[in-house]
Amino acid sequence: MGSDDSPSFRILYPHWQSEYQAALLELDHMKLQARVAASETAILSRLQMISQSPDHQAERQAIEDALTALRVLK
Repeated sequence: MGSDDSPSFRILYPHWQSEYQAALLELDHMKLQARVAASETAILSRLQMISQSPDHQAERQAIEDALTALRVLK
């Protein structure tokens, strides 16, 4: 009954996942490129923050997957 039981999309990495989700859900082609750019900026900023820490392997994999999806959107 708690939020852990929710089947909806969960934000595991709030530093960049909200921007990424907005890009994925953008239907307006005119706005899509701006959403993709904002998402890439947020992702690259977070990647820089965690670059010196070995504790973020799962997030690095999620970032790699997200960047692949963004390349498809471009």
